[in-house]
Amino acid sequence: MRTELVSEPGDPDRPNEDFASVGLPASGQGGSLIVLDGVTPPKGETGCLHSVPWYTARLGGALTELTVSCRDLSLAEILSRAILRTAEAHATTCDLSHPRTPQATVVLARWSPQDVEYLVLSDSALLAESPSGELTVVLDDRLSRLPRSALATDAMIDTTLRNKEGGFFTAAADPSVAARSVTGSLPRADVRTLVALTDGATRWVEKFDQGDWADCFTLVRKEGAAELVSRVRALERADAEERTYLRRSKTHDDATVVYAEL
Repeated sequence: MRTELVSEPGDPDRPNEDFASVGLPASGQGGSLIVLDGVTPPKGETGCLHSVPWYTARLGGALTELTVSCRDLSLAEILSRAILRTAEAHATTCDLSHPRTPQATVVLARWSPQDVEYLVLSDSALLAESPSGELTVVLDDRLSRLPRSALATDAMIDTTLRNKEGGFFTAAADPSVAARSVTGSLPRADVRTLVALTDGATRWVEKFDQGDWADCFTLVRKEGAAELVSRVRALERADAEERTYLRRSKTHDDATVVYAEL
């Protein structure tokens, strides 16, 4: 197996809120891939003493351990347990019911000699390539399908959409949200390569329209994960003033790409 992992903060003066890992069980059979994109809160109260990087490190650490050690659990069950474990770590000091309690988007993949399981929650992405070159794109598109008018203010999003039916879901403090994930599996023989990306990297496709998902995958495979991030940064800088593509989005976002040849 060959892997490549690149994670770059959007602002070098701020901590990277993403998390990524690749795990291999001691048996040498199979492995796992985890990518989290911490949700940057707006200025103001979050109800929590802890930072978003603290949360993603805790949740990511739990997911790394559980995906490797608990082969009998589904990925949704593992995400539920990891959210609960993380919530218990600060339940006595923080208001976990606050809509802006630290949270993250999630991509999980786990493979064995028999199959490749996947889970996606919110707006990160997972690409799976078959030996023949066919690409399977796994997305949770609930956020992108919401009308722009519903996303007008942070208060409106928190009140009516964030982790609510008819809105979109992220991993925060409620373990039941794991059941809202996009999940499935593919035969192991049908998957040659996986690429997981946070939305800071998927901007190349989704914001800047530089190509489709197959083009993005080909760029990562041929020129490397770092090249994708570098191109996104160049596009962000070029659009910093006109904001033709980014509109209300932040100029630079944390960007993470994990490439794994199984």
